[in-house]
Order: sequence, then C-alpha cells, then structure tokens
Amino acid sequence: MGAGAAHAGLVAYCNEPAPLSAAQNDRLIRFGAIVKAELERSGASVALIARSGLDLSRFGQRYSHAGVSLRAGPESPWAVRQLYFDCDERRPRLFDQGMSAFVLGGDEPTLGYVSVLLLPPAPAAALQRTALDNRQALALLGKDYSANAYPFSQRYQNCNQWVAELLAIAWGPGHETDGAPGERERAQAWLGDQGFEPTVFDVGWRALMWAGHFIPWVHGDDHPVEDTGRQIYRVSMPASIEAFVRRKLPDATRLEFCHTESQVVIRRGWEPIAEGCQAGAQDTVIALD
Repeated sequence: MGAGAAHAGLVAYCNEPAPLSAAQNDRLIRFGAIVKAELERSGASVALIARSGLDLSRFGQRYSHAGVSLRAGPESPWAVRQLYFDCDERRPRLFDQGMSAFVLGGDEPTLGYVSVLLLPPAPAAALQRTALDNRQALALLGKDYSANAYPFSQRYQNCNQWVAELLAIAWGPGHETDGAPGERERAQAWLGDQGFEPTVFDVGWRALMWAGHFIPWVHGDDHPVEDTGRQIYRVSMPASIEAFVRRKLPDATRLEFCHTESQVVIRRGWEPIAEGCQAGAQDTVIALD
C-alpha cells in the first residue's frame, strides 16, 4: 500500500538512519527469520506485533511501533501491515512490510526487541479478515499524522492508534461494516466503552508541549486542555494495546524476542525480558556468533 521511510512513536525523525555494517545487517535479518519461524511454528494465522525503535526508556516504554503480522501477508508470509508517516508526502499511509525489513526499522542495531501476541481462534480470524480487507483498513486511515495523537479524537492518528481502531472494527459488535465514513469515530467509541487505557506520558517540560509549532509530526491541539495543562499526553502505544488485549482476551499468549550482537533470547509469557536482553532460566537462547 505504499513505501518509504517508516517512523512512529512519541517523537519521530525523518532523517536517514545511519548505515548498517554487513555484520549488523546479517544479524538483524537472522533475528527477523527467527521471529518469523516462531510465528510459523505457532500455527497462528495472524499476530499483533511490536518492535522497539525510538528510545522511549525515559518514559518507561520499550516498544514504540505496532502492526499486524499476517501469515497470508500481501508482501510475503508474515508481512506486517502497519501505518507509517510518509516523510516526503507528509501524510500517513498504510504499508505492508516483510518481517526482515520490519526489524531492520529499529534505531539501535546492537540491541532490539520484538513482542508478539497470539490470539484465540475467533478473535484471530476476525482480525485477520478485517486487516486483509483493504477497504476497511483504509477507511480507518486518518488524514493527518501525529506521533502523539490523542486516542479519542479523529483530528490525528499515529501508527498504534490505527492498530487499536482496527481491533475495534474487528471485534466490536456490528462494527465490521462497509468502510463508510465515521468508522474511526465508531471505533474510538467502542474502545472507550471497553475501557481502553492509553499510555500516559508525563512530559514535565513545557517546551515539548509546544513542539507542534515546529515539528510537523507532533501536535497538542487534539489533547484535552486539562491534560496539556498538567503537561501530559495520553497516547496509544504498544503497551496500551497489549494491556487491553490481555484484559479482554485472557487466553491470548505472548512471545518476546530480543537480540544483542551475540545472541537472540526468546521468552514465552507476559513477564518482560530483563533490560539488556538478559536471558532467564526458562528462556530460549540462540547464538548469533
């Protein structure tokens, strides 16, 4: 559905990333192949997926960018359907990206994380059907991008909000319609009714609250005045999507992957891998040397 530089998160930059060495490129491709192999081994047809990218550790966030990985992906098996900000056209677009390219999109080639949620059969089938329906997927695409978009406004949208609204269309009663106007409003209303809780960013620095005057992909005019007055943003992030899915679908399962320059760690379960990609006793470790 498009191509170009993909950027997402609270703050994103349209500068070209630093070139990778041949060894770094090889490690990341091997990392992507390991993620893809685990997805294939799971027997699933669709998965919610997120990767680390921008360093949001000061806000307690490991993941910045989410999408939907599809066994029958239009680009390739397990391609990730996602929203990205087209830096050249200055607008959001939808993009189908192969798994290797998806993991190559992180900002740190020596350390990266991927999270995968596997869903029960019925909600998985509904999500797969909705994600592969181009009319539905595009009906949810906002006109204007904002990395810190407020989840209950149609003014802007970020990549993670598109995923959240896709879940609403897939799982909300009567929401799987014909892609008519107003789909985003209906999706957000359902998310609100279901108790979706966005991630809270305590900015604590008033200058950043006004960044929208200078940075074309950060805005504040869609956020409630009481939030901006307290110097917080509430934003859809991978963590808020995962928490929502875990609460709504207790039978959903989670895989987390990380890589360093020497190894890949795979963890099964909801407890996150320790910082620095430190393996636990029950984790699978694959050497990259």
